[in-house]
Amino acid sequence: MTQEVSTAKSSAPLNLLSKFSLYSRKLAAGLETIGEGFYLIYRHALYKDPNNPVNTRYVQYFCRRLCEVFNLDVQVHGSIPREPSLWVSNHISWLDVAVLGSGARIFFLAKAEVEKWPILGNLAKGGGTLFIKRGSGDSLRIREQITDFLKQDIPVLFFPEATTTDGRQVKKVHGRLLGAAIEAQRPVQICVICYVNQQGELDMVAPFIGAMTFVEHVQRVLEMPRVTAHLLTLPAISVEGHTVDSLTKEVDLKMREGLKKLHRKVLKVLPEEDLT
Repeated sequence: MTQEVSTAKSSAPLNLLSKFSLYSRKLAAGLETIGEGFYLIYRHALYKDPNNPVNTRYVQYFCRRLCEVFNLDVQVHGSIPREPSLWVSNHISWLDVAVLGSGARIFFLAKAEVEKWPILGNLAKGGGTLFIKRGSGDSLRIREQITDFLKQDIPVLFFPEATTTDGRQVKKVHGRLLGAAIEAQRPVQICVICYVNQQGELDMVAPFIGAMTFVEHVQRVLEMPRVTAHLLTLPAISVEGHTVDSLTKEVDLKMREGLKKLHRKVLKVLPEEDLT
């Protein structure tokens, strides 16, 4: 018994050391990837014309590198359309950007706070991200920008829930920005995401929810075992004959149906919301 206790005690520091070593390697890889992102921005002068459609190839490359760093395997269900569209997705984490950007060549819309994030805010700005201040009247200006981009065949994605969830369900869809697709006469491309752990359940480390700070969540993600991010694309919605209100209702319905469909396709254990 004494020998067994002694062995257990001696193995604890080794496990801690192994965990720290793994964390350190991931952190080093993350910093290297961020440095590579800045290199791309300045080497190709992306900051001079950040929303040039050609730049999406660099955004996609960077997003794929981020997925490697954060132990994410991305599995795409369906085809990734190349037709210029206004993209929408459910929102679970800041990791969504890496997942979506690794699959589709698009620009992103993010909340204004992201622009102030250390380091990553500058990367997002250099990569053509648009920033919006909620409730400030800024949405009208952003909608006009998105309309202009869509008319130039520049694809843009935003998260219409306007907040993150734990991935079990879709929250209320806010559709004011969907008016850009109507004004530009471009389709709305819906996709849904879920993160699945090695037990076939919804992963609860990836969601960025609650009072956790961004830095704390990054640390948790760096320690996260390998997770599969599933991305399902749904048929694009034509805006012909739609008002903002009717389009919002259809997008809301399709996103909810799509997430349930994805859960049933990839999960071994369904959340309660899918059982009702």
